[in-house]
Amino acid sequence: MIWTRLAPEPLEPHGGMPMGNVPVKWEVASDERFATVVASGEAQARPELAHAVHVEVTGLQPDRPYWYRFEQGGERSLTGRARTLPTAGADVGSLRFGVAGCQHYEDGLFTAFGHLAREELAFVYHYGDYIYEYRGDMLRPGRGQGGLYVPVRRHEGQLIYSLDDYRRRYAQYKSDPDLQRAHAAHPFFMTFDDHEVDNNWAGDIEQEGAPPEVFRLRRAAAFQAWYEHMPVRRRSFPNGAALQAYRSARIGNLVEMNFLDTRQYRSDQPCGDRWGATCPEIRAQTAAMLGAEQEAWLTRNLQSRDARWNVLAQQVMMMSLDRRRTPDEAPHKMVNLDSWAGYEVPRQRLLSRLKGLDNVVVLTGDEHQNWAGLLHDERERPVAAEFVSTSISSGGDGQDQRSGSDLILRNNPQLKFVNDQRGYLTCEVTPDEWRTNFMVMDRVTTPRGALSKRATATVGGDVRTSPSADAYSPLEAGNPVSRCYRSRTKGAAA
Repeated sequence: MIWTRLAPEPLEPHGGMPMGNVPVKWEVASDERFATVVASGEAQARPELAHAVHVEVTGLQPDRPYWYRFEQGGERSLTGRARTLPTAGADVGSLRFGVAGCQHYEDGLFTAFGHLAREELAFVYHYGDYIYEYRGDMLRPGRGQGGLYVPVRRHEGQLIYSLDDYRRRYAQYKSDPDLQRAHAAHPFFMTFDDHEVDNNWAGDIEQEGAPPEVFRLRRAAAFQAWYEHMPVRRRSFPNGAALQAYRSARIGNLVEMNFLDTRQYRSDQPCGDRWGATCPEIRAQTAAMLGAEQEAWLTRNLQSRDARWNVLAQQVMMMSLDRRRTPDEAPHKMVNLDSWAGYEVPRQRLLSRLKGLDNVVVLTGDEHQNWAGLLHDERERPVAAEFVSTSISSGGDGQDQRSGSDLILRNNPQLKFVNDQRGYLTCEVTPDEWRTNFMVMDRVTTPRGALSKRATATVGGDVRTSPSADAYSPLEAGNPVSRCYRSRTKGAAA
């Protein structure tokens, strides 16, 4: 699926386009010079869809690179490159892909995307928060430390509600050259989290308290703009305030990617959607995270066992962590109630379905930190590994460790690694081993930020076997700040 949008004046009404259909030519070639064009055609860029073009190209060969471009009125787009997936049953010996998301325009530059564009990857999984809905301000409240800070760059406009608002915000984000480079270099599997609509929305419930029927109008506008600006297939075309987002992709016999939707079908966050101590509501029997239909679909996929690795590519942390950062912060466990920790019944139901599979890896975003750990069932037995990717820019520069991270590690034995820098993940997968590399930026608030590998987390063999003692040692990559955790016993390491 190849995508473009015509917008000569991206921040102007309608992107500066006339109100009418515009024909756009497209080409796909087997070489970057376009000496051999293997597919071509013409698509209509329609004003109803912000003059965006989605073309589903057929007849291509599996597991090989192609180059593509668009042309209209004598203007030619940049050239994009993408590699097709192997066929579903092909014998695949290795795979390397990226994981990224949470890109707050005001918090920092998208330099990490420029580095990601230079990686050798089969694809990128984007876990959401592609845009942020907040208004543009000269000053913004500080993150956790209080006070105010000056945004690195400003959002155009107010808090966004209408279709025009959302279109303008996507246009501003997509004007970033590093984000453009990443999309031109790699195919993306897109999902969404909350900020594509409204912070911490859940089902028909929004943070600002609008009636459900009113919020559905806002969600319909947000979903239309998301579809218009994302490289997604026609099956994700919005139907009012609903959109088909969960789906799967098979990479030969090596990996089954299950892309989940943890927003549309969930019930309201418990305990007033606050960050704090647990309450009885987190064990509500009627709580939902995925909804019955999506749960049934995922269960069928997990039972197929046609791939060596089963991946749950989703948005919010599945580990239930004690978030206390000081010994006297609270007498009881503190959790993130917008994560799976606030939905303990569906969480345990899903973890019970992972028992005995011995091949599940969960990929997550949302937290604006790097985390690695094990998912335990109700009897504290590991059933999967979870890798949480930090943000591209949300949260600003960060640092290696937030205050209190050492206590979080001590209070959560299933947690093996935490880091508070910006960046992305790369995953290197073979039938015998899964390696997740935590790639971090030294800064995102000023240009020319440098990238380094902060840690590598490894899963191999039987993921039910918990690592023994923590064993950190420098990576043999010439990077003095890199660390690696490995199990001293056979089994999972993180």
